Amino acid sequence: MNPPNFRTFDLNLLRVFDEVMAERNLTRAAHNLAMTQPAVSNALRRLRELLGDELVRRAGFGVEPTPAAMALWPAVREALGLLRGALAPGEFEPGSASNTFHLAMADATAAKLVPSLVNICEAEAPGVNLRVLPLTTRDPRELLESGTVDVAIGHFPAVIAELGAAQQQDELPRFAFQRLYDGRYVVVMRRGHPMAGRPLTLDEYCAARHLLVSFSGRPFGFVDEALTARSRIRRVVLTVNQFFTAGRVVTTTDLLTVLPRHFVSATGMENELAIAELPLDVPEVHVDTLWHRQRQHDGAHRWLREAVARAARDGLGEAATIGA
Repeated sequence: MNPPNFRTFDLNLLRVFDEVMAERNLTRAAHNLAMTQPAVSNALRRLRELLGDELVRRAGFGVEPTPAAMALWPAVREALGLLRGALAPGEFEPGSASNTFHLAMADATAAKLVPSLVNICEAEAPGVNLRVLPLTTRDPRELLESGTVDVAIGHFPAVIAELGAAQQQDELPRFAFQRLYDGRYVVVMRRGHPMAGRPLTLDEYCAARHLLVSFSGRPFGFVDEALTARSRIRRVVLTVNQFFTAGRVVTTTDLLTVLPRHFVSATGMENELAIAELPLDVPEVHVDTLWHRQRQHDGAHRWLREAVARAARDGLGEAATIGA
């Protein structure tokens, strides 16, 4: 990619580029920018000539970015986001806002956060809309990078560790996070299960048949990591991608599962379930809000993050210290 002459560079072209990259469709990008599609196409042509790269190619009903475009886009997004925040930091008025926020989280997290978050919105921002998307990964940075979601809420240990390492090296990570609460997981089974009502031994636990909540479908989770460290294994006979589904399945089978402690009471199945402590030590579970740093100073996004933090305090209450 050839370096352009920055003194004569039209920065409006970067706004068009950012919108096209976000939408992967010229018609939608033109609509969002209040431009005609030919004007968007012309802006892309000019940017191609300045940068010496094709940037996007036609693919199906939209466009597909080139490797050079993918490499450039994160810096452009962050720069535009910081500029918007600096120019209009106080533009968000909750009482008159009509924003739609997209949040990714697992159902166990949503069960505790969303009711309080809705109450906050109804009291302070009745025109705001919330869209909760299922969290299907432990690394949601691609969702945040593309603008698919405004925040991701969950347990992201590898991502948080990477961000912490970057900060220690005096680097400015492209993503930021806020700790919401710490919690723990417990073994859950049906009330009449042969192992119910007493402490589990490690041998009993490993010999049982297990159900694992896995976003990817991979039958290996943090409990299996802890077992491997002890040279032990368990048999995972079923994986599902929702905690509620796991709770429902174990009410009618002899499978064991592991659920966030606070979630058991939120399932509506508490009377059908028995709880036991895990017979081995596992790391504490941290639940964080994760977002792209380009939204750091955006007034609407800042309000959303603060509302999520308040919902965690109000909705989790005592469970914030004992649940996950």
